[in-house]
Amino acid sequence: MRLTPLPLAALIAGLLIVAFLPALPDWRLAVGVAVAAAAATPMASRWKTTATALALFALGVGWAAWRAETRLAEALPAALEGVPLSVAGTVRGFAQTRDWGSRLVFDVETAEAPLPSRLLLSDYRGGDWPPGSRWRLTVRLRRAHGTLNDAGFDAEAWLWSEGLLATGTVGRGRQRLADALDPLARVDRVRDTLWQRIRATLGDTPAAALVGALTVGQQQAIAPAQWRQFAATGLTHLVSISGLHVTLLAALVGALAHRLACLRPSPRAPPRVLATLAGLAAACGYALLAGWSVPTQRSLYMLAAFGLALVAARGLSAWSAWSLALAAVLAIDPFAALAPGLWLSFGLVGALLARNVGRRAPRGKARGFADAQWAASLASVAPLAAFFGSLPWVSPLANAVAIPLVSGLLTPLALAALALPFDAPLLAAGMLAEGFLAAVDAASRLPAVTLAAAPWPLVALALAGTAWALAPPAVPGRVFGLACVVPLLAYRPAAPDDGHFRARLVDVGQGLALLVETRRHALLYDTGAGEAARTLAPALAGWGVDALDALVLSHHDADHDGAAASLVAQLPVARLYAGQPETTRALPLAAAHCADGLAWDWDGVRFAFLTPGAPPDAGDNAKSCVLRVAARDGAALLVAGDLPAEREAALVEKHGGALDSTVLVVPHHGSRTSGSAALLTAVAPRWAWIGVGYRNRYRHPHPGVLARLDAHGVRVARSDRDGALDWRSDAPDALGRAAERHARYWRLTRRDDATAAR
Repeated sequence: MRLTPLPLAALIAGLLIVAFLPALPDWRLAVGVAVAAAAATPMASRWKTTATALALFALGVGWAAWRAETRLAEALPAALEGVPLSVAGTVRGFAQTRDWGSRLVFDVETAEAPLPSRLLLSDYRGGDWPPGSRWRLTVRLRRAHGTLNDAGFDAEAWLWSEGLLATGTVGRGRQRLADALDPLARVDRVRDTLWQRIRATLGDTPAAALVGALTVGQQQAIAPAQWRQFAATGLTHLVSISGLHVTLLAALVGALAHRLACLRPSPRAPPRVLATLAGLAAACGYALLAGWSVPTQRSLYMLAAFGLALVAARGLSAWSAWSLALAAVLAIDPFAALAPGLWLSFGLVGALLARNVGRRAPRGKARGFADAQWAASLASVAPLAAFFGSLPWVSPLANAVAIPLVSGLLTPLALAALALPFDAPLLAAGMLAEGFLAAVDAASRLPAVTLAAAPWPLVALALAGTAWALAPPAVPGRVFGLACVVPLLAYRPAAPDDGHFRARLVDVGQGLALLVETRRHALLYDTGAGEAARTLAPALAGWGVDALDALVLSHHDADHDGAAASLVAQLPVARLYAGQPETTRALPLAAAHCADGLAWDWDGVRFAFLTPGAPPDAGDNAKSCVLRVAARDGAALLVAGDLPAEREAALVEKHGGALDSTVLVVPHHGSRTSGSAALLTAVAPRWAWIGVGYRNRYRHPHPGVLARLDAHGVRVARSDRDGALDWRSDAPDALGRAAERHARYWRLTRRDDATAAR
């Protein structure tokens, strides 16, 4: 059996491309093209391969588009957002418990209105949600939405790929029903029983959480700080039940089955067939034990397609089997194209195949291991840079040690321990997990290289260069493949010219974080809430910012300075200014007050605080820093934290026409008590920016503020609709929006906003 590479590659491309399109193509048209190309294939003797490739490409596009259209039809109607709804259904998998409450996946059985079949719910009262339990709940839902920046975790992509088309909160009305009896619920209860045994034996420790994650898929028990350590060492993929663990377990069971079958061979079932089936059975059992999660299902599909392809045809090459496996995974689940795990898993396998194809003589074990580690490390550079924007220097060494330790020793030991009726093996697994975590803690303190979010042509060049560098020895010039990876690692966004500046509003949800860059300096105004590592730090890194010359904390409010401590802990800051310096004493550097008249020049750009001051008994908002940044040609930006209307009046009275600015960051997120007509008249902005969270509980921005902005002829941009904003003083009429740069058909709320704007 011999497969032509071009048609298979065309099918894969068709299945992949749909996930990254701004609008969904008509699947009927795509299928029509596929049928026409297939009909023309017999008549195109010289172009038969090309016609076949076109037919398969169109077929892939049509299939993926039809699957997407089917999923879109299940999306939550906009009219039902925020409406109390009664639903009944089943808790799937383990709920995630944190200080703020619990988060759980809920499969809907019945509802009083058409709803998506699977919801991601938050319970801020922190109730107990056993796996497989059934409930009748009152919920308030919203369509899938997340912060949108040029780098960092894309929550909308993850929700879409997981089939979670709505998120929401659980209300007071809840009633527990009889537990679910379907097979998956029964498996979930077995998993919970095993997890309780792990906790009883090892306690509520990080080691217990790691053992639980590797055996029963209890990743929710791993603390956020621990996840950051795994990310800093490039070991996140080892903590989940990934394709690597599933594949190694299948290989171990398959090798054992092959040896046993060779002892008593049967003509009806050759050893390779028995080995493949035994390995797949073990992989399937492990996937069920892990909760049958979407990523685990994809790993199983990959392994099944690869193994069955090799068994079905003796003459099938490894590369053909790899391609068939990728095509099968994407055909079963086209949304896997958005999952980093797909690219890392297939990239790793492809890299290992590339290093072994065409070799006539086997290498020694040490050299073979080193070569495999080199291939895996090089193959991970472009995906890690593209998806996560960082490349830990320690990652290759950490993986070289951790993969055999975790996949080859800790995971099999932990699985065997759960199958045995006594606790000694489980205690041994816990001790091994503790040692591993201690090593990860030490390695996470080593520096990592921060990469800017490069444009897709550089990512494509790096991928092509990686394939070239890992090609068989007969391919010439492989060293030049490495040179193709360098532009991705060296990329930095172009700095503004002298006398000009660039302003970027980070999408941090309900909060404010504004980056201002000159040719050689960077200033951050506010940090938003939560942990900086979640949204802010990746966004700054994606823009090439690895140090701050100044940090301004407008006033003491969680959505303005909440992430300051965690940001300062991981990013060098030269100077700190604050509207309330007394509230920053816990930070490692002293803050100066952003007093009126304090000013400086950076690279020909003028920075000046115009803070009007406030009575001692005034609230926190009244003490907000007011900062104006002005380019040499007069284009300017004004930002005033949460300044209320009465202090806006004082600001206008004191500075008047000196407030004139091209961009106004609307105070207090467009609250009813801010953005007065007097301020708009004095500033006379062309643009108004509003940092606001989607469907936030404060209902910002207020319709009255939006009406005033419209009456003054001001163009409005807001982070909940447009994502991160990007503006340059040398192009004052142009505004970059992340929602436009990263437009996808599955961004439901942004898509509808764009349609309404037209």
